[in-house]
Amino acid sequence: MKPLLLIDIDGPLNPYAALARPTPPEGYLVHRMRPTGWKEGTPLPVLLSPGHGAELLALAGRYELVWATTWKDEANEWIGPRLGLPPLPYIDWPAMHAATVDGTYWKTRYVVDYADGRPFAWVDDEISEVDTAWVSAHHPGRALLRRIDPWVGLVRADFDVLADWAWTASPGEA
Repeated sequence: MKPLLLIDIDGPLNPYAALARPTPPEGYLVHRMRPTGWKEGTPLPVLLSPGHGAELLALAGRYELVWATTWKDEANEWIGPRLGLPPLPYIDWPAMHAATVDGTYWKTRYVVDYADGRPFAWVDDEISEVDTAWVSAHHPGRALLRRIDPWVGLVRADFDVLADWAWTASPGEA
């Protein structure tokens, strides 16, 4: 069974912090979107790099790609098609943005529950060392948590690390 690649949108694919700059980062296009909850006023600006779709599809040979984003299934409507991705499964968060008593990111426990013991790599802009330690203590399988800078988004080095990690999976995992 392939490891999971759990993909957040805002930060890794949409370097939203870069919207504060006068021009988008090289290779990114600004898309105006109206996902659920964004019905009034100016459409939501979302930065996307068309090259990320090909990078993710190249990783799909070694991973099962899964959206791990608050966009949930709307990622398949608003983001995937603009990157050339097929519809992907997604984590349907039971609750979002809840505070945790131990300082872990609110997604962390749900990610481990979703993985259900399977090896996984997770890219998100809010992952911390606390989350990495929690996953190490509570997830029986291999896990790679990769924090992505929300000013920059996914870069070549991130895709290389993800590819290398998947290629080092034992034969029973991939």
